[in-house]
Amino acid sequence: MSTVLSTRATERRGPHYLVTLTLLVTAGVSFAFMQTLVVPALPFFQREFDTTASWVAWIATGFLLSSSVLTPILGKLGDTYGKKRLLVISMAVFGLASVAAAFSTSLAMIVFFRVVQGAGAAVFPLAFGIIRDEFPPERVGIGIGTMSSVFGLGGGIGLVSSGAILQALSWPWLFLIGAVPALAVAALIAWIVPESRTRIQSRPDWLGGATLSLALVGLLLAVSEGNAWGWLSPGVLGLFAASGALFALWVRIERRVPDPMVDLASLSSRPMAVTNATTVLIGFAMFGSFILLPGFVQAPGDVPAQVAEQVTYGFDASPVMTGLFFLPSSLAMLLAGPLAGAAGTRFGAAWPLRFGLASIALGVFLIAFFHDAPWMIFVFMMFHGIGVAAALSAVGNLVVENVSAADTGVASGMNSIMRTTGAAFGAQISSAVVTAYAIPSTTVPLEAGYTIALAISASAALFGLALTTLLSPPGGRMRGLQRRRVAVRA
Repeated sequence: MSTVLSTRATERRGPHYLVTLTLLVTAGVSFAFMQTLVVPALPFFQREFDTTASWVAWIATGFLLSSSVLTPILGKLGDTYGKKRLLVISMAVFGLASVAAAFSTSLAMIVFFRVVQGAGAAVFPLAFGIIRDEFPPERVGIGIGTMSSVFGLGGGIGLVSSGAILQALSWPWLFLIGAVPALAVAALIAWIVPESRTRIQSRPDWLGGATLSLALVGLLLAVSEGNAWGWLSPGVLGLFAASGALFALWVRIERRVPDPMVDLASLSSRPMAVTNATTVLIGFAMFGSFILLPGFVQAPGDVPAQVAEQVTYGFDASPVMTGLFFLPSSLAMLLAGPLAGAAGTRFGAAWPLRFGLASIALGVFLIAFFHDAPWMIFVFMMFHGIGVAAALSAVGNLVVENVSAADTGVASGMNSIMRTTGAAFGAQISSAVVTAYAIPSTTVPLEAGYTIALAISASAALFGLALTTLLSPPGGRMRGLQRRRVAVRA
């Protein structure tokens, strides 16, 4: 059986919570930035190493798979052995793998070290746990809101910085730029941030962890390769079937072992089930639109004149100019995350979640149908950024409110998987739609492809908004706050 260990609030000593939050945010930005930074550079790596598109795609796919597999496992280990300890380890591994990738001499080496980099994904569930355990109760919502917003902020900056870095420097800097802050913040966290006092004493559930890992690999590999292999190909269907069988086996294991990796009763409760389902749709809407914007604003680009005449969208933006289109969204996230966290503490996290989903849907719908001038994209991306920050902030707080203090790390890790899965589906479906609507005899997308793909992403946000009607009233929030205080005082 699991035993929860904690200390009294009056015994806590450590730096001001804003110092801790600054370090956690820096760690989160470093990871989120590196997660998307190399994606626009995949065509460059294909030319650099003279390889195929499917093989070079493993730079992104390997990172996606390892981060998804390791997130709940490292989150659980953090709940058991110390959240700060595991956070320092995961960021150090992430930073060192980034340095190693920069000095790689082959594509296989880059892919290997990208897989190792996936350990950094634990930064979010572990940071949520530290915030819950160490912050004053009235500051937990703001802290989680701020931390949640950096996922979209760092990811958005990474998507558009790649071209500028390649243009001004060389490809190893794609990895070095992310390595330096990661290693620095790992050292500062080890030195400054106090270890979380709330832990759970339990035996590792190695069988459950291995089964869950295999199930996730099957699912995300099928999603990642769906466009390349064909969604109805034997390989993709076989992976989906194997993943489903492994998930069923994992549930059976978790119900029988004395110290399960995940508390299934908590995970299957209505608040958590709705929160996780909504998170899938947030990830879908966020990355389904993020992935399209660079190609949209850079059109028509370097294409023959007769093809350019048929491109009725875009602003022929340079890589640097493309980054500016994401600036309003990034600035909005910095402001909206903490504000949404504070609003969730006062009114309940469901309200900023609803506001965020509505704002995402509005921004993406407007981009889909009104994109004749650059100022339109700037303004509509601001709505998008506000929505992403508010929604992710609310989701982080809902997870913390609806699980025990001892399960914060693993529950946040499972929620991160939901976001990753939604993002993978969103990116793949948007890419498939845009590819399907191409100018005849070319690979250049038609405007209709972008409009349809963006409308699908906006519809996913609206579907998530509808799901939030199933969330509990504010009483659930108060019970969550009471659980936090009990965990501290026990």
